Amino acid sequence: MRVRLLAGAVSLGLVALAGCSSGDTVDTATPGAGRGSGTVRMAINPWVGYEASAAVVDYLLEHELGYRVETTSKTEAESWKGLEDGTVDVIIENWSHPEFKDEYIEKKKVALTAGENGNKGIIGWYVPEWMAKQYPDITNYANLPKYKNLFKTAASGNLGQFLAGDKSYVTNDEAVIRNTHLPYKVVYSGSEDNLIKAAQAATKNKTPLLMYFYEPQWLFSQLKLVKINLPPYAIGCDADTKTIKCDYPPYLLDKIVSKRFADQGGRAYELVKNFVWTNDDQNSVAYDIAVNKLTDDQAAQKWVEANKIVWQAWIPKT
Repeated sequence: MRVRLLAGAVSLGLVALAGCSSGDTVDTATPGAGRGSGTVRMAINPWVGYEASAAVVDYLLEHELGYRVETTSKTEAESWKGLEDGTVDVIIENWSHPEFKDEYIEKKKVALTAGENGNKGIIGWYVPEWMAKQYPDITNYANLPKYKNLFKTAASGNLGQFLAGDKSYVTNDEAVIRNTHLPYKVVYSGSEDNLIKAAQAATKNKTPLLMYFYEPQWLFSQLKLVKINLPPYAIGCDADTKTIKCDYPPYLLDKIVSKRFADQGGRAYELVKNFVWTNDDQNSVAYDIAVNKLTDDQAAQKWVEANKIVWQAWIPKT
């Protein structure tokens, strides 16, 4: 994947760092000072959960280790390319992407995984809770054809509308719809924010909605969406988009870093490697950014001050 909300310009409180030279490098800790020197370049993918993880890592790199952090808004594909061209050191939340791992880790050897980040990802098709109650069999994908008229929109024409997010997200929906012969058309909302607004409106106004969505996601603390049961996932069932007609797999999200950063990043790399938290942790920070309108830096500081026992384990001992 894959979707999600880009809440704002994603500066992560680093506006003051915008003038940093692209020639700066990541160095190991300054001898005797216990502080880092240099710049860490972190990609920001377009969903608020990613932004939340990046905000906390950013805050700790700066306030605990003394590094500068530069953030750049990129799609997932652009972020992986950045690992090769030197514009990205860290992807803090990677949703599998075996195709990129094969290209950049196995073949080009310019990147490597820095371990799981603790978040467990789920992607799927969802309807508002009221629809599952009113139409109990709608949660079986095989029954979706008879409900297509409920989901018709101007954008979908004579077909039912399936609302997707950003085109850059991990998505198999067009292929699944084609291969299961469902009378639906994928319509891209363009962003995580638009998906969230659609879910909120459909819940409030009881309007039909069939949509792509995922966890971790702060919205589930406000309303309930019910997952559609697609043909169950089995290893390899999604290998070929010409034949794929199964659900998404569960994802254990991981961190990807450039080989250069792993070799030269010192304490900054160690912190990134040690960073592991939960879906609830991410959702709490994302909620503060998206709903409470805290800046990324403020939301990160709030979480850091309340969870010292968690993040202290991430700080390199030497």
